[in-house]
Amino acid sequence: MTIEILVPDLPESVADATVATWHKKPGDAVARDEVIVDIETDKVVLEVPAPDAGVLEAIIEDEGATVLSKQLIAKLKLGAVAGEPTADTTEATEASPDKRHKAVLTEESNDALSPAVRRLLAEHGLEPTQVKGTGVGGRITREDVQSYLDSASSRDESVAAVEAPTVTARSQKRVPMTRLRKTVANRLLEAKNSTAMLTTFNEVNMKPIMELRKQYQEHFEKRHGIRLGFMSFYVKAVTEALKRYPEINASIDGDDIVYHNYFDISMAVSTPRGLVTPVLKDCDTLGFADIEKGIKDLAVKGRDGKLTVDELMGGNFTITNGGVFGSLMSTPIINPPQAAILGMHKIQDRPMAVDGKVEILPMMYLALSYDHRLIDGRESVGFLVTIKELLEDPARLLLDV
Repeated sequence: MTIEILVPDLPESVADATVATWHKKPGDAVARDEVIVDIETDKVVLEVPAPDAGVLEAIIEDEGATVLSKQLIAKLKLGAVAGEPTADTTEATEASPDKRHKAVLTEESNDALSPAVRRLLAEHGLEPTQVKGTGVGGRITREDVQSYLDSASSRDESVAAVEAPTVTARSQKRVPMTRLRKTVANRLLEAKNSTAMLTTFNEVNMKPIMELRKQYQEHFEKRHGIRLGFMSFYVKAVTEALKRYPEINASIDGDDIVYHNYFDISMAVSTPRGLVTPVLKDCDTLGFADIEKGIKDLAVKGRDGKLTVDELMGGNFTITNGGVFGSLMSTPIINPPQAAILGMHKIQDRPMAVDGKVEILPMMYLALSYDHRLIDGRESVGFLVTIKELLEDPARLLLDV
């Protein structure tokens, strides 16, 4: 019995998908619930498991093909054994004159070959089926064997010449974009072309937070089972600043401004497939430990390609932390339809003037890119200064001042 393997139901916002990777090839044994193929959409990778055990009979859509929801992509033969010929391979065998000729030669080889030819074949480790006979009745002669050996030698030399690279050889490799990379490229271009984007900068002294983490890191980890990182402070400060400046938590929809009374923050995460922005929802209701656990969970899922469509949908504001890669300063691009994005950067020791004296302090640049159609300079600068004050004096986060 043969069953059809179909593309799973795609999310409403996804029109089509691409066949990313086949984990099995025709003739391979497949266990029940074993992943056969990965289907890549604009947002996530969907794994297609085998509905039952059997043998993959045929692949209808190869890697790179564009497919739709519920489209046929493969056929699975139930109860078959790996290596057992399917109907397609049986027909191909019956229709192939070369295979019939080889079978005849194998059966009649002992009678059709002369002792000299058999000895020559044995010396060079050849089978009678490898050499085409030109003698009477298609029998193999010594000249046939020698001609085969000469042609094989010339083929080996030509292959070696092609495969041996020179020291000065230059090459290039062309690889098609993944659907995720194309989607990211289109959205970034859309953001540049459809928004009045402007970036404002500030800097923050990270010494108070670093001292706080050093003081409570061990107790925090014992109590909550996770390390206290910088991101929880960033998220808390951003959430509080969004409460004070609702325009930055808003978006433009046509001729309307949509104000959001919830705080869903997107986190820019670099994955092997490209940049994704999973969403940490209702940040105003989360504590430091909840934020750290949520961010870790999203990062692990992003790395393993396990993010769901729901975890990638929505988001009112984005935080991107280029500092983990060593970036000292950058101008992040808005993630539409959001109105702003905050870029965090590398913490760098720099000489700073404090009360008339020079001190070496761990400083970090902040960069806020925003849509000037919705957000004015007063709101953008005030928002960034609020984040700076909250990070330089973390007690404000607890006292709401």
